[in-house]
Amino acid sequence: MRKDAVYVRGIGGLLSAPPKDRLHRWSLIFLRSKSMTNAKRIDGKAMAAACSESISARTAQLVERTGVKPGLTVVIVGEDPASQVYVRNKKRTAEACGFNSVQHSLPEDSTEEDVLSLIDELNNDPSVHGILVQLPLPGHLDEELITQSIRPEKDVDGFHFQNIGMLTAGHLDGAFVPCTPAGCMLMIEEQVGKDLSGLNAVIIGRSNIVGKPMASLLLKANATVTICHSRTKDLPEVACSADILVAAVGRAEMVKGEWIKPGAVVIDVGINRIEVDGEKKNKLVGDVNYGEAVEIAGAVTPVPGGVGPMTIVMLMANTLQSAERVACIS
Repeated sequence: MRKDAVYVRGIGGLLSAPPKDRLHRWSLIFLRSKSMTNAKRIDGKAMAAACSESISARTAQLVERTGVKPGLTVVIVGEDPASQVYVRNKKRTAEACGFNSVQHSLPEDSTEEDVLSLIDELNNDPSVHGILVQLPLPGHLDEELITQSIRPEKDVDGFHFQNIGMLTAGHLDGAFVPCTPAGCMLMIEEQVGKDLSGLNAVIIGRSNIVGKPMASLLLKANATVTICHSRTKDLPEVACSADILVAAVGRAEMVKGEWIKPGAVVIDVGINRIEVDGEKKNKLVGDVNYGEAVEIAGAVTPVPGGVGPMTIVMLMANTLQSAERVACIS
């Protein structure tokens, strides 16, 4: 790795990031709001590639020193096309990082007993360090029952109640943080630093997968945090107060330019497929109107190419951390 790299403490340990400007974050936000005509595009692909390089190097060192090779197993039930794409991407990334990557594909009509039996087998397999059940599951399966059956030390998605509780209490060293919020935090830290004291953060969306864990991470970094949802009064006005705005609501281009504070850092978690006028094809867009956001924000993530790649690489970081714990390496 480059000698001038700046290292940030990610959920999976030390990950490399590009060198940062030494300007104070307040000056940075002020200069962006005053002087720029287009926001900085936060390149999730480039960040993910840098993180993957670091993970690959750490994996090689782990194998050489201990013989322990990180093992990630994905369980997918049914033939949902989007899920199949996500699983392929995860498998490809895991293999590129030097992991053992295994996929278990179960038929759509699998019973809960079938799925739970497989997870029990994986829980007791010492070569498996991370277990991921691809969501959504078919409607006849109890999603909570199945995700909670994964042992917390192999729950690299960060969905087990034990990991959620540790995150909420601020004990990140022993927890696995959900991958999307973990990736979002690295993106935010790259823009404004790790100490968010004095900054207002607004999250649109209160899901257990993104909204709530995102709030816990931002609070731990000393931001003042507001969580918005469908019952929030004057949502655009609340959003306008955000120095850091995270959109994770699942509504295509809901966040308009006038909702954004000049110079704000905007993290768009949404992935929505919409029809293109006059064409027989769809396109992917986020929860933020990107064309309007770039005229106002200081920095914004695109869709695709923003949060998505970082989510996958954080899954690899969690899996590597699990393997390092087994090998008793800090």
